[in-house]
Amino acid sequence: SGAEDLVWRTWQHRSGAVRGHTKRHGIKQLGWYEWHDGFESAAHREYLIKRWRRAWKIALIEEQNPNWEDRYPLHS
Repeated sequence: SGAEDLVWRTWQHRSGAVRGHTKRHGIKQLGWYEWHDGFESAAHREYLIKRWRRAWKIALIEEQNPNWEDRYPLHS
């Protein structure tokens, strides 16, 4: 399910199991996410967003999360 995928992906990033930006910069907070009908749709959207300018990414986050709060639903 989407929620299980979010839990799994968040764990991967927070634990450092996935190489990339979040591991390299020690990012542990989830500031934004989107639901998709399937992996292909989500992967395509991620591909597109990764090529955006930084200002566009910041605007996307701040549109839904202006205070940059942790959006991980199971975060205590």
